[in-house]
Amino acid sequence: MQIVGKIRLVETPWLNHSWHATFYVTARGLTTSSIAYEDRTFQIDFDFIDHRLAVTSSDGAVGGFPLRQQSVAAFYHQLMEELGSLQLPLRIHMRPNEVKDTTPFDLDESHATYDPEYAHRFWRVLVHAQRVFQTFRVRFVGKCSPVHFFWGIPDLAVTRFSGRIAPIHPGGVLGLPDAVTREAYSHEVSSCGFWTGDRQSDAAFYSYAYPEPPDFSAARVHPREAFYSDRLGWFLLPYEAVRLSKDPDAVLLDFLQSTYETAARLGRWDREALERRSIERTWRP
Repeated sequence: MQIVGKIRLVETPWLNHSWHATFYVTARGLTTSSIAYEDRTFQIDFDFIDHRLAVTSSDGAVGGFPLRQQSVAAFYHQLMEELGSLQLPLRIHMRPNEVKDTTPFDLDESHATYDPEYAHRFWRVLVHAQRVFQTFRVRFVGKCSPVHFFWGIPDLAVTRFSGRIAPIHPGGVLGLPDAVTREAYSHEVSSCGFWTGDRQSDAAFYSYAYPEPPDFSAARVHPREAFYSDRLGWFLLPYEAVRLSKDPDAVLLDFLQSTYETAARLGRWDREALERRSIERTWRP
């Protein structure tokens, strides 16, 4: 995903908060959406049903290959050869971002796992999460991101903005230039998403605010399984708590709404101007 993401990154004009680099969930997987290339456009799609990578171009050219067990280096070389055969020669920054191991893609022979069942399951989580995130997103009329997939961590996210400029971010995000981080957090946000977890945390839905308002971490939010992670600076709702609930959509929407309302209330956002009054709030502090 990082290799394909960097292809979109290098060929797409910069859009605020790195929105130009993201993927989008499709009925079969993830897509870069259209990328301009000279007098053509092309896109790259991950198909997690048939487990293929597809490259299509506006001149009718089609390419691709199976997603299978192979090293990062082998995937990189195969994709670059495929793009070359479609007259789409490209060069990207060769080191991954937001991970500890920054071995260049063309030299990485140690990471070589592809499990079709779990790739499919992961995509199914994104499909259902996106549906709820879109319901949540329409309640806000201020500046708001699309529901999109960042390939660094990776996570599916949607971000709301208060409209006010934020303090300069301190930076220091693993594998991410400080200039990128500071531009991403140039304005006040309440952001939420689905995160795959790490060695210390299982997969979870998250919500955070930047800058974090006073008493945010101590606030009571819904549902009861949600908690604040001091390590991450996020409210987390374990994925399993949503999956095993009787009404997963309602549980997740409750989490998204309650954490946003907490951030907006404590941060003194102009909620009358930013929220759709025709949609009744589902949670109140």
